[in-house]
Amino acid sequence: MIALFKELRKHGKLAFKRNPMYERGKAARFVWYFMMVFWAGYLIFFGVAGAFALESNSRDAFQALNGGGLIVILALDFLTRVPLQKTPTQEVKPYLLLPIKRKRLIDFLLLRSGTDWYNLFWMCFFVPFAAIAVTKYFGVSGMVLYLIGLWLLLLVNNYWYLLCRTLISESLWWILLPVALYGGIGGLMFLPGHTLFYLSMDLGSGYIEGNLLCYLGTLVVIALLWLANRRVIATLVYAELAKTDDVKIKHVSEYKFFERYGEVGEYMRLELKMMLRNRRCKMQLRSAVLLIVLFSLMLSFSDAYDGRTMNTFVCVYCFTVYGIMFLAQLMSSEGNYIDGLMVRKESIRSLLRAKYYLYSVCEAIPFVLMIPAIVAGKLSILGAFSLCFYTIGFVYFCFFQLAVYNKQTLPMNEKMTMRQANTGVQMLVTLGSFAFPILLYRLLEVTLGTQPAYVVMLLIGLGFTLTSPLWLKNVYQRFMLRRYENMEGFRDSRQ
Repeated sequence: MIALFKELRKHGKLAFKRNPMYERGKAARFVWYFMMVFWAGYLIFFGVAGAFALESNSRDAFQALNGGGLIVILALDFLTRVPLQKTPTQEVKPYLLLPIKRKRLIDFLLLRSGTDWYNLFWMCFFVPFAAIAVTKYFGVSGMVLYLIGLWLLLLVNNYWYLLCRTLISESLWWILLPVALYGGIGGLMFLPGHTLFYLSMDLGSGYIEGNLLCYLGTLVVIALLWLANRRVIATLVYAELAKTDDVKIKHVSEYKFFERYGEVGEYMRLELKMMLRNRRCKMQLRSAVLLIVLFSLMLSFSDAYDGRTMNTFVCVYCFTVYGIMFLAQLMSSEGNYIDGLMVRKESIRSLLRAKYYLYSVCEAIPFVLMIPAIVAGKLSILGAFSLCFYTIGFVYFCFFQLAVYNKQTLPMNEKMTMRQANTGVQMLVTLGSFAFPILLYRLLEVTLGTQPAYVVMLLIGLGFTLTSPLWLKNVYQRFMLRRYENMEGFRDSRQ
């Protein structure tokens, strides 16, 4: 059993190194590791600062953490796992033909997830905090017992996230499950009596004092989540692999209005059908629309994002979400039929133009949804136009550069068993797509003022938008220079 677990860990490392994008992402991985070290340093600083914040009575420090602070940290841990952690469902498929029991295979994959390094990342905060605040009253043994209890809570969060992520991959409606849980916890924290606050405080104190009931209760929760994950993975993954839930198309749309645009129109029709018919693409489209609607409503009818920085962040995110969902993996879906696309001369160029035009038109959706915010005075018309054209121009220019280097095929109908294909370069471009506009706007606002800052960003966006035929042609030419290398990568990575 131990040999099988070691072999699975070895396979995971080899799969990472043998990824077709591994060599291209060395510099990006270096930057990513630097960011991880940077945030680990920040957590250590916050742990020390939090412990010394109440230096006169350190007991209050860890009691406050055991209460509301621990709940907030677990919620943040759940959110940060979304872009960083993959589910075991993506690792099941290669082993199905081997003489390994399915339950044992899933158990080992869940065990490997539990031993993942990310489950120890928050220890950068907990260890210095406990070393200062807990040892003063309970000694080193109390600190060690406390850290063990906190690690068990992080494991609970790990398996809870895996369960939610797997269910959400099957149906977007399951997103209501974590929303209901964390929304309910947030509501209970504000009820009179603070019952949840005291329960969390008692649990943390039980860890410090070595209360076996607290540890056993946490282990029971981990076991229940383990069994739930095993059941859900076994049901959904094997149903997908057996093709038992294929969707029957009741109505076939021809989109004949695209015919007037010639070959580019045909590829626009192909892209639209891909978005609306394939399982993975439909999931991405629904997620994008849901996020845009959610953030637009919060911007328009809530005071949570009234600050200038957060206001700009929400607007930029709403405009760039289509690029993050679809364009970060540009040409990866076409890797399923790249050989057919290469038959006709300049078909890739027409495909790139079609994608650019279609996703540029899609930016009308977040623009319309921001009209209530404009009416409420939270966003100016000039600001909406500038951010929209900045996204269509400069941000899309950055995303389309990935078409030259992406060479890993994404299956269009698998959601459970599809391996994550995000590379370091893709993650950096995605992060920069909404981080850089915010930084640029803030810099321009400080130096020039609010309205001139929007004008400069509008001019930048219009410049890249009007010159799109030129840089799309450049992307196409560079893609053709690498076409054989890319086609080999697409073929090798097909599932």
